Amino acid sequence: MSADLDQLESQSIYILREAYNRIDKLAMLWSIGKDSNALLWLCRKAFFGRIPFPVVQLDTAMELPEVYEFRDRITKEWDLDLIVEQCPPEEEMDQTLPPLTRAAARKTEGLKNLLRGNAYQGIMVGIRRDEQATRAKERVFSPRSLEGDWDVKDQPAEFWDHYKTRFPEGVHVRIHPLLAWTELDIWRYSKREGIPIVPLYFARDGKRYRSLGEKNITFPVDSTASTIDEIIEELQVTRVPERAGRAMDNESEDSFERLRSVGYM
Repeated sequence: MSADLDQLESQSIYILREAYNRIDKLAMLWSIGKDSNALLWLCRKAFFGRIPFPVVQLDTAMELPEVYEFRDRITKEWDLDLIVEQCPPEEEMDQTLPPLTRAAARKTEGLKNLLRGNAYQGIMVGIRRDEQATRAKERVFSPRSLEGDWDVKDQPAEFWDHYKTRFPEGVHVRIHPLLAWTELDIWRYSKREGIPIVPLYFARDGKRYRSLGEKNITFPVDSTASTIDEIIEELQVTRVPERAGRAMDNESEDSFERLRSVGYM
C-alpha cells in the first residue's frame, strides 16, 4: 500500500513541476477540503517547502465556520500567498438552473472573474476521477476557453504520462494532479503524511462530512468514524457515495454536467 501511495505522490509531483515549468502564470484553487489540502501538501513537497504561486479561495461567504478557521490558520503556518475571490450573488446566476445548482454556480462565476482580472493561463484543481462521473472524462492538462467552457469531445490524448503542455494564446488550462487518486488514497496519504484536516470530516453526534461545501447546499452523512483510521475502515465497506451530502447532485440529472461545461470545478 505504501508503494502505491509513493507512486501516486511521485506522479503528482511530476505533474506539478511540469505545469510550473511549461505554463505561464499559475494559481491553485483551494477549497480547504481534504483533496485540496493534500494537493497543497504535494505542492510544498514539489517546491521544497514553499508554494511558488498564489492559492485562491472562491468565497461565497457560505462556508462553515470551521473552514474559515482552518483557512486562516494554515495560511499563516504555511506562509501561503492567499487570494480570496468573492463570488457574485445568486441572483446574478443563470435563472434557468435549478435553485441549488444556481447556488453552486456562484463559484463558477467567481472563477471566471478571477481569470478575467488576473489572466492566469493555468489553474491547478484538486479533483479526482472517482468522485463524480463527469470528472471521469477529464484530462490531467485540460484546455478551456478563457471563459472556462469545457468541450469534453476536444481533449488531448494522454498516454504513458506524456501530457500536452503547450497551448495557443487564448486558451486557459486546468491542471489536475490528483486525477488518478481515490478518496481512500487521499485518506491513507493524509494519515501517512500527517496532513492537517478540517475537523468537520470527523463524526460528531453520528454524522460527518464526506465532502465539504457551502453550508446551504452541503450536509453531513450518517457516520460514526471519528478518526482517520475509522474513516479508512468505513470507506472500505460503505456503499454511500462521496457526494451524498451534496444537495445539488440530487436536484437534476444534468446539473453537474451543465455547470462543468461552463467552467465549474
